[in-house]
Amino acid sequence: MTHESVWYSRPRSYGKGSRQCRVCSHRAGLIRKYGMDICRQCFREKAADIGFFKYR
Repeated sequence: MTHESVWYSRPRSYGKGSRQCRVCSHRAGLIRKYGMDICRQCFREKAADIGFFKYR
């Protein structure tokens, strides 16, 4: 068994490795609240389009 066949071979059904940003497929900094599944960088870009706004 080579390294390429072993790498990422186990199923990812839970944990950080199972989730990714729906915009850019990034795995870190996910905002999962309300089922958004979007990373914080993409959220800052698209927050106004989604309907979020700052009060202050």
